[in-house]
Amino acid sequence: MKEISGGVCAPQGFIAGGIACGIKKNNQLDLAIIASEIPATAAGIFTTNKVQAAPIAISKRHIQSGIAQAIIANSGNANACVGPAGEQAAELMANAAAQALNIAIDDVLVASTGVIGVQLPVEKIQSGLHQNKGFLAVSGGGQAVRAIMTTDTFPKEMTIELELAGATVRIGGIAKGSGMIHPNMATMLSFVTTDAAIEQKLLQQALKRAGELSFNRISVDGDTSTNDCLFVLANGKAGNQKIVTTGADYQAFETALTFVCTGLAKMIARDGEGATKFVEIKVTGADSEVDAVRAGKAIATSNLVKTAIFGEDANWGRILAAVGYSGIEFDPSGADIYLGDLLVCKGGIGLVFDESKAKRILAQKDLLITVTLSPETKCEASVWTCDLSYDYIKINGSYRT
Repeated sequence: MKEISGGVCAPQGFIAGGIACGIKKNNQLDLAIIASEIPATAAGIFTTNKVQAAPIAISKRHIQSGIAQAIIANSGNANACVGPAGEQAAELMANAAAQALNIAIDDVLVASTGVIGVQLPVEKIQSGLHQNKGFLAVSGGGQAVRAIMTTDTFPKEMTIELELAGATVRIGGIAKGSGMIHPNMATMLSFVTTDAAIEQKLLQQALKRAGELSFNRISVDGDTSTNDCLFVLANGKAGNQKIVTTGADYQAFETALTFVCTGLAKMIARDGEGATKFVEIKVTGADSEVDAVRAGKAIATSNLVKTAIFGEDANWGRILAAVGYSGIEFDPSGADIYLGDLLVCKGGIGLVFDESKAKRILAQKDLLITVTLSPETKCEASVWTCDLSYDYIKINGSYRT
């Protein structure tokens, strides 16, 4: 397995592009389409927020067949909490893409991101597609990823190539996300393409596990979006023997898909709104992987921990306190905490440590916090987050206006 360039257009048989329809100001790209030359096996996972945007409802219906050929996504407007008009607009979006591509409307998945509670001006999307015919291309992946950005400061894409049963298979993905990030399924918006041939139930299984190990383990601000979705389209163009069992080829594919999703997820955490630091929280010595994740997420979502990291204050007690209220069973007297390679807490008791070294560690752009709950057990997990800065307040204090 190796990393290559190309994003969602690197796998054979995919085209993409992005255009400006006028949903966002200043002629910014705000509409993306990703399409396969042929109908593709499709899988998806969606936000678990009880308040769900209209595109979620439409895409859930369209993906039930296990087949899709295109994804259309807009930024600048979430198409959420606007009543029946929302689903109508999402259907019109799907229909506009279907007409542009000459495919069935049910083979189009829909996604939106942006401000909540404002009617989506779907007529701008229809007009934009009519005026920009032929904008999709094998070279259009970069435009597509920029068209789904909102407060993101950089585009997020990743591509890998691997061998499956003698065939060269590619997996490419893009994502957007910077704030309102605490996925409870997948995250924000992320779209993955692959030219692998794989049975639909196994594709869904692989996607679920990949999402669990990647997007479900990041947090910027503890807020689960109304619009989170993760889609994968697999068109089989690579010509590999179709994956129909959970054998070696399936395991290799799942590992590769997880690698792509993890890379994208880390980019989102690194690009957290106002973030100055990227933080990996590694919890070891837990009774189970589930407990390790719960403890890690409690630390990652603690405003006190995140502000201490921003202020470069080695206030490790906040870390241990977060584990304490995470709901897992553990003995605090067995807990050790490291900031980078500096041990600051041993057996639940604070140590005298070099404050200047701690300051230097916390001043780094990439920070590792390791919490060992017990030397007796082996289960572990990593969670990724960022610090909480003054700029997060500035960005979200005026997001709508």
